[in-house]
Amino acid sequence: MMERKTSILSKSAICFAIFGLILIFQINVSRDATIWKEKLRQMISISKWGSDPKANSTELITCDRSNRRFDICSMNGPTLLNQTSLTLFSLKTHTKNQHHIHVKIQPYTLKSDKNAMKSVREVTLTSDPPKSSQCDITHHSPALIFNARGYNGNFYHEINDIFIPLFITMNSLFHDQDVILVITDGMSWWYKKYDDLLSTFSPHHKVIKTDNVTTTTHCFPSAVVGLIKHGPVTIDPKLLPYPKTLLDFHTLLESAYIKSNDSLVYPEPKDRPRLTLVNRKGSSRVLLNQEEVIKLAEDIGFNVNVFDSSKAPSVADTYRSIHSSNVLLGVHGAGLTNLFFLKQGSVVVQIIPIGLEWPSKACYENPNEFLGLKYIAYKVNVNESSLSWEYGADSLMVKDPSAFAQGKWDKQKLYLQQNVKIDLVRFKKYLTEAYEKAKTFMNNTS
Repeated sequence: MMERKTSILSKSAICFAIFGLILIFQINVSRDATIWKEKLRQMISISKWGSDPKANSTELITCDRSNRRFDICSMNGPTLLNQTSLTLFSLKTHTKNQHHIHVKIQPYTLKSDKNAMKSVREVTLTSDPPKSSQCDITHHSPALIFNARGYNGNFYHEINDIFIPLFITMNSLFHDQDVILVITDGMSWWYKKYDDLLSTFSPHHKVIKTDNVTTTTHCFPSAVVGLIKHGPVTIDPKLLPYPKTLLDFHTLLESAYIKSNDSLVYPEPKDRPRLTLVNRKGSSRVLLNQEEVIKLAEDIGFNVNVFDSSKAPSVADTYRSIHSSNVLLGVHGAGLTNLFFLKQGSVVVQIIPIGLEWPSKACYENPNEFLGLKYIAYKVNVNESSLSWEYGADSLMVKDPSAFAQGKWDKQKLYLQQNVKIDLVRFKKYLTEAYEKAKTFMNNTS
């Protein structure tokens, strides 16, 4: 347990690292959209094997490695999965004039991040015949295979690198189709944590969990290996055959965690708006005067709830707690990913430490427009950051983060290690704005 907690804390800074890489490899969005639309059109036929054999690719195995974020491969016909070796064998008849195909793929959506990918095992796809074509279990639905390791343990990465891409892939290649999820390298605590959500993606089948000791062979009519990712916390409806947005993903989360027979329900606030403050104590980017901020919020009129993810009993319990809040407040970090659990019309207040403007915008500002949330940004002044106390307010690092870091990760990561002490007089205006927005929403929905 201590090893897992340490891993979670050590990875809380990774979001910024990824965005540093993305900044280095800027993408021409319009060009990418055109290219990926054509590739998507070609790949849609992959998922329809069985219902429309004529739609199949003539290749037994096809791969697309052109995207900077992910690779994706497919077995275009009957497939046998050997779980011990993580190998997919084509069971289609191989003609003499065809060369045998043998490819490997790491099915995780951060392929340019070596640190993330080092824990992601390869899956092999081959047209070589298996030693035995005996299937222990024969399925009549296609398989979607992906990895659940990488930066798992960090809520931001679990949502951004697995579940949003899973939603995109399902709606890109398996629209209205029954799919069996095959997950590699998942840990027991992770399966337990996300059982409700995984079953929402594939309600009629149990997840197939591969590991090194499993010898059961599974056969599928076809298989896709890998997930499609559009960008950081992004669903681009223009890249989907049936347009979806983050709001549709939000609706899926609600269907997973709000059931009609739920007995655990947090009461909706009536007079005092409910503000949930994300607690980062024990990590970096700590709100040093948190108790004073809580008192200020209470004086303004909020009913304050302090959220600590390490003490949350389950994702379902977290969902219901956040969903009953009117305002989510926190310093930039993974805890703000809980904004996906808020009702439309709620308010997000992000405290942005110096040097973290870009990831703050990409991670937690941009999604709000699509989710129907109100957004307030509080940018920390130099004298509110621990970096000014440590390095001096006149240092280049503090005065001009861009000039100091120059896109180099060893310098950029220093901004993730700062703590903040909020100027309560200045912050009162922002909290009052959040209160007024929350009260307006409450009055309009009462």
